[in-house]
Amino acid sequence: MVFQILSENDLCNYYDLEAHPGISLKSKNQGDRFEYLNSPPIIQRLLDFQDETQSHISFYLPQIHCSSCIWLLEKLYKLREGVVRTQVNFLKKELTVVFEHEKLSLRELVELLASIGYEPEINLQDLKQKKSSRYNRRLFYQLGIAGFAFGNIMLLSFPEYFSLQIELGEEFAIFFGYLNLVLSLPVLLYSAQDYLRSAWYSIRQKGLNIDVPISIGILTLFGRSGYEILSQTGPGYLDAMVGLVFFLLIGKWFQQKTYDTLSFERQYESYFPVAVMRKEAGEWKSTALPELEVGDHVLIRNQELIPADCLLINGQANVDYSFVTGESEPVRRKLGEHIYAGGRQIGASVELELTKAVDQSYLTKLWNAEAFEQSQEKHSLFHLADKIGKYFTLAILAIAFGSGIAWLVIEPGMAIHVFTSVLIIACPCALALTSPFTFGNALRILGKKGFYLKNPQVVERMAHISHVVFDKTGTLTHGQKLEWEEIGGALSEREKSMLYNLSLQSTHPLSRAISAFLEGSPKIAWADIEAVEEIAGKGLQARIDGQQLHLGSADFVGSVLAAPQNLAPKGSYFVINGQLRAHCLMQSSYRPQLREIIDRLKKALSFSLLSGDHPGEQARLQAFFPPETPMRFLQSPFDKLAYIRQAQQNGAQIMMIGDGLNDAGALKQSDVGIAISEDINNFSPACDAILDAKSFELLPGIFRFSQKSYQLVKIGFIFSLVYNVVGLGFAVQGLLSPVVAAILMPLSSISIIVFAVGATYWMGRRIFKK
Repeated sequence: MVFQILSENDLCNYYDLEAHPGISLKSKNQGDRFEYLNSPPIIQRLLDFQDETQSHISFYLPQIHCSSCIWLLEKLYKLREGVVRTQVNFLKKELTVVFEHEKLSLRELVELLASIGYEPEINLQDLKQKKSSRYNRRLFYQLGIAGFAFGNIMLLSFPEYFSLQIELGEEFAIFFGYLNLVLSLPVLLYSAQDYLRSAWYSIRQKGLNIDVPISIGILTLFGRSGYEILSQTGPGYLDAMVGLVFFLLIGKWFQQKTYDTLSFERQYESYFPVAVMRKEAGEWKSTALPELEVGDHVLIRNQELIPADCLLINGQANVDYSFVTGESEPVRRKLGEHIYAGGRQIGASVELELTKAVDQSYLTKLWNAEAFEQSQEKHSLFHLADKIGKYFTLAILAIAFGSGIAWLVIEPGMAIHVFTSVLIIACPCALALTSPFTFGNALRILGKKGFYLKNPQVVERMAHISHVVFDKTGTLTHGQKLEWEEIGGALSEREKSMLYNLSLQSTHPLSRAISAFLEGSPKIAWADIEAVEEIAGKGLQARIDGQQLHLGSADFVGSVLAAPQNLAPKGSYFVINGQLRAHCLMQSSYRPQLREIIDRLKKALSFSLLSGDHPGEQARLQAFFPPETPMRFLQSPFDKLAYIRQAQQNGAQIMMIGDGLNDAGALKQSDVGIAISEDINNFSPACDAILDAKSFELLPGIFRFSQKSYQLVKIGFIFSLVYNVVGLGFAVQGLLSPVVAAILMPLSSISIIVFAVGATYWMGRRIFKK
């Protein structure tokens, strides 16, 4: 049935990738097994995202096991109209599908997957429950069979080890040889199956992986042993062959256990130091995302991220889903309509009721979407390991064949041992593991210090930074004191209420200071707040009760005043229908130890300061920075972007530290973009990292730790190189048996993992002193 489906859609290349890729279906008729997927509430719970035309969903498919699976699942759009695109995460056995729900229902999609042998596992009892790790029973079976055969073959080979063949008798020696051959067959055909299959796939795809020399060694040992036993010319090397497979599987099991223990899948509680405004007893309180629960009411302001699926309770929602779909056109939602996580509110604040808890894996996946990926430098150590790996196997094969031929001339009896030992001892795994384990563990350590990175590659990019660009407000400053001056008479309670509700529409530090200052003012009905617009770096405007309100800089409000006035350049002004009513000024309080932080960083880095504020603070700021530091004020987001782009063209490696919302363009353009988080939802997908404001004083240590982590990777590369050179030296001289080589090979990988994890932990404790 599967062949018919593939043949009708010209997809029979599926069978070219693997000889036996399919899984037999027990029943062609699906019946009503998936009828529950027609239920709207269940569909709502399962979907990651849905708009007027498309739906997004992720499935766990335990059947995924080879390249044919990936190829077929990513060609799913050819099998059925309505499938837009699919993406496979092979390690997680996860399939993400984007489909048009008008052409293809969720039930039909699941039935399509089931019909070709990939029925998803759907758990309706607890959709949020993390999948428990599944132990690889097949690996245990392979290991058990190899261990059983290895022990018994060694037992039957004792007479040979102690030269007791004559005392035992020729008949028993021949019988034991045949018995060893029978015991080794399950090891070759089952226990070693993964290595042989992987090598075959690699060759068919015109590539060479590490399993190619391993498989050649296994087959050579078995072939030579089979010939000697059947021709009765010798006992063979079956103990070496079976022992080789046994120790390789032990190394594979240990590596897998290590991967599981040191999983770099971070928990959401320690991942995003982001907070939203939650309604508590009628008041809005800043609340960390992990504390949010289903049913909570949250306030989402202009440009803020919607952290979880929810319903619109109050306000006018214009949601930008470019974070999810790549489409930047805002989507209008009505009261009571469903809004999916990952969108960004554009315009006036809205009140939402959560229908799902915050999903860390979903938002993490969005953060690492290709649209927000930085291009990797050519000198990337991740890429270096890949490049070396491509040529490693060719070099090892050349050394093995050369050594084998040389020993055939010197001592033919040693040729097979030398040839096999060379193939087994060499291992690029240690090289490949150095970068992900060092940088991955560094990412974990930095996360515990309040510095949260989107992926391990950011640590490497940080090690190359030469210039840091700082924003001022909310980055270098905190806890600003608000100075308040009412103009044209005292503000009435109604005017204070309008200013309070206007300031609630923005996350700008001044708006937050005003809303905190006027906390307790009467709330205004959501429907009465209209035409809200925030102009980055300038100000905020809206219409309440038919009155036009403006809050912003002198330049912003100056053009709307009924009568021209000479306004001070510093601070912000509140205007009602063209009448100036209040002047707000924040006295900046700079972060503790700022001078010490700059002094420590200036030894290795240069700086720039870009601010949208008036240059009134320039004199104070110059006392913190080196004299040659460029400082630019009244900078729009576009000015900041242009400055960073120009600096990069001049050869600088730029790190931008600023506001995650207003500086999104500059953060994305930078080689490393860091958003400061201080009890607000200012997360931007364009940033590479989020720095908890409480950890700002750790910046010098963070830089140093990143550079040291980069050095540790280089040390790991040298260690791997030395291991391979020394191991190959012994193997070529015939000083290593294949069994010993099989023991040393996984030990090299294990030692690299221990070094990477141990050294980064030690370095972290030394640098951060905690």
